[in-house]
Formats: sequence, structure tokens, C-alpha cells
Amino acid sequence: MPFIRSILVAATAAAVLLSPLTVQASSESAKELARLEERGLKNTGQKRLKDLLTQPPAEAGSRNVEYSRSWIDAQPKPNRTQEWHCLAEALYFEARGETVKGQFAVAEVIMNRVKSKRFPNSLCGVINQGTGKKYQCQFTYTCDGHAEVIAEPRAYSRVGKVADVIIDGNAPKLTEGATHYHTTAVRPSWSRVYKRTARIGDHLFYRHTWKSASN
Repeated sequence: MPFIRSILVAATAAAVLLSPLTVQASSESAKELARLEERGLKNTGQKRLKDLLTQPPAEAGSRNVEYSRSWIDAQPKPNRTQEWHCLAEALYFEARGETVKGQFAVAEVIMNRVKSKRFPNSLCGVINQGTGKKYQCQFTYTCDGHAEVIAEPRAYSRVGKVADVIIDGNAPKLTEGATHYHTTAVRPSWSRVYKRTARIGDHLFYRHTWKSASN
């Protein structure tokens, strides 16, 4: 049965060549590359292997986020928890007209407040802080006397996916720990004393000068 045996050998060799190969950058990069070369893969995907061996490790908790509508639209449906609902609603009313990057930045500020001891320790708590007293809340849409109506489902779907990425902790940092923001159309009094950290789209971002604030 030499013919059958040769077919099996050929099939086994093909399976080895087609098996997925993952290479992680480490102090042993040179040795790892040498081992791969010895296995006869020197000319197979060599550029990709070199990139994997030399690129710096990704920031913990981040992934390849792209600040484009096409990227965010392609993300899976969110896990619709109560906290997600609060953040998605806030992004819809506060930033749906912003760029995707701007929406991520606004969401980051809200999350920074959750992490700070100066604010409530939940997304819903932060977003609804002061609600019930007209124009004395943290986010105007919650206390302006108007009903919150989601009239643009596509925009809501998009900011909902932004909220999901932020809650999962997968987005790179954009605002240097900002806890406040405002649009370029206004200049609140607190903006004169807080430290400005970024300008993204139509929003300016600030970090409070509290030394004990957690960013």
C-alpha cells in the first residue's frame, strides 16, 4: 500500500503547513524565529512573523479600536444591562452628533467619574446625579424638563456599541483622565480653573484639580 501511505504522508504535511501559528513577542524572539526557520517556514509569511516578534505589547485591556462608523457598526450587539442602558442613553443625548472618537471620549469621561471617589460608583448613579432639580443635574438632558425620546434608532444603535466597548474596558484612553467636558459653543466658569486635557470634535475635556480624585 505504498500509494496510500504516500497520500497519508502528503496529507499530514499539508495539515502541518496549514495549522494556525501564533508567535508572541518575548525575550526569546530570536530563538523562536530560528526554530520556525528550522521547520521550513522561513519563506512563509516571514514579514508577518517579524512584525509579531518586534511589535510592542498592546496596552492592557485594549483592542484595535477604529474610530469610524463602519468599524463601530460592524461590532456585535451589546450586552444590554441596566448600566449599559444608562450609558447608551447618555451618549445618545450628549454626543450622538459627534464623531465616533468624540463619542468614545464622552463615554470615557463618564467612566472616569465612576472611578472617582467624588462621584457615585455606578454609571447610572453618575449619569442621574442631581436629576429631579431643573438644570441642577450633571447631564442637562436628565433635568431639562423634556421627555427623553429616542427618535434616531440608527444613532442609538451606534452609541450603544460605543457604550459596550467602554464598559468592557477595551477602548484606548483619549482624555488623560478627564472628569468634565463642554462643547466649544459655551464656556462654563469651572473651565477657567480645571486642567484642560484634550479637544476632540466639538468638545473640550478637563480634569478636575482634586488631588484625591481617581482617574
